[in-house]
Amino acid sequence: MSWIIAAVVPAFAGLALLGFLAFRVFLATRRLGREVERARLRLARARGTLAAPPPGRRARSGPGRG
Repeated sequence: MSWIIAAVVPAFAGLALLGFLAFRVFLATRRLGREVERARLRLARARGTLAAPPPGRRARSGPGRG
């Protein structure tokens, strides 16, 4: 009977450890998702800024300018 207890206790401790580590991975994944979203928004803003012509200037077209 004691060998059953000796086997169940480490198994339960191992499962508890795996649960704790899975929870930490879950939290890290959420943080990473938020960080990726912030980076995506920053890139979208920068792309919009680069794509727009400066205020007060019009795009010129003519010979050699496409």
